[in-house]
Amino acid sequence: MTTILRPDDEDGVRDVVASALADAVPLAIEGAGSKGCLGHPMRSRATLSLGGLSGIELYQPEELVLSARAGTPLGDIEAALEGSSQQLAFEPPDWGPLFGVAGGAATLGGVIACNLSGPRRIFAGAARDHLLGARVVTGRGEIVKTGGRVVKNVTGYDLCKLLAGSHGTLAAMTEITVKVLPRPEKTRTVLVFGLDDAAAIEALGLALSSPHAVSGAAHLPADIAVLSTVGYVRDAGAAVTALRIEGPEPSVAARCLALRDMLGKHGAVEELHFQNSRTLWAEIGAATPFAGVPDDASVLWRVSVPPAHGAALGGALSARGGAKLYYDWGGGLIWVRITDGGDDGGAGLIRGAIAGGGGHATLIRAPEALRAVVPVFQPQPTAVAALAERVREGFDPGRILNPGRMG
Repeated sequence: MTTILRPDDEDGVRDVVASALADAVPLAIEGAGSKGCLGHPMRSRATLSLGGLSGIELYQPEELVLSARAGTPLGDIEAALEGSSQQLAFEPPDWGPLFGVAGGAATLGGVIACNLSGPRRIFAGAARDHLLGARVVTGRGEIVKTGGRVVKNVTGYDLCKLLAGSHGTLAAMTEITVKVLPRPEKTRTVLVFGLDDAAAIEALGLALSSPHAVSGAAHLPADIAVLSTVGYVRDAGAAVTALRIEGPEPSVAARCLALRDMLGKHGAVEELHFQNSRTLWAEIGAATPFAGVPDDASVLWRVSVPPAHGAALGGALSARGGAKLYYDWGGGLIWVRITDGGDDGGAGLIRGAIAGGGGHATLIRAPEALRAVVPVFQPQPTAVAALAERVREGFDPGRILNPGRMG
């Protein structure tokens, strides 16, 4: 049985890491464990749980800044922001159900460590763009502070950008400071029904290039749309193309009307108001259509490509890999579930298809045996891989933090 170490403050985290370094004990770092099966299987002998480091340390709504300990549940942060009509604009998705963990378990540290961003990324940026500062314990057993608690902070090296997306392989974050933004007064979603993938991505591109400030752009083929809990989407009996508009009520109403006029020639249109919109975009960001599927029944990929190539890639995967898929980020992000990918889970098919046009593919969910032999993350060019190794050497020379998770 793996030993679980659960310190309740930053000094305790430092002591655990320092002891592990001295004894050459590899550590798995987790918050609530909701994404423990993301990445390669780890070669750890103990688990450093940051769940004991919980609580909001500072929240200044007027300064648009929030600091919280890394193990703080995301739900606690969102509840605090809701009271001041603010939000995490990068819309962090809840991936727990993809891995068999109940929804609502995600922590702020886990979201930032994995750089998770939802459908609003095309409008507001990624999680790393909202990370202002952090306190961390490196693999050297040293406490390091990077960034600060102000929106305008340009002092020193921007180490925050390295931490976001490092999957806990550089340091254990203990406190995180993020930028928050006002929550939109109103949210509506324009739906267009019956488009094929190519026509849908063309319509999404048209809307995104318009002056209407679209904050979400997705396309759900009919076999995915039917899995939604939103009635207008589930009962459409056709593919559904969705465009989200947010802001002051008069502006939202006017922009939705303009979008309906613009896209009405492409197909029948409908409109979702606040609660249905919120539900739909949460489902899209969390890949809810693929939650609850046993790992041994299929593999799940998250593929990023230039939007202009999205439909062709989707068609190839559907024809050759027995894939079910849908598109987010205007066609630039494709969630793909493959049931007939062969011994490599479709890695060769997917990465071969994106090789010519650019992009990258991440294996999100698969049996452990497959994750042990297939590159989970997009293989890096030689020079980039060498640079990443030098960075890791600087933070964690003993390779004791989440060893093997990224390859």
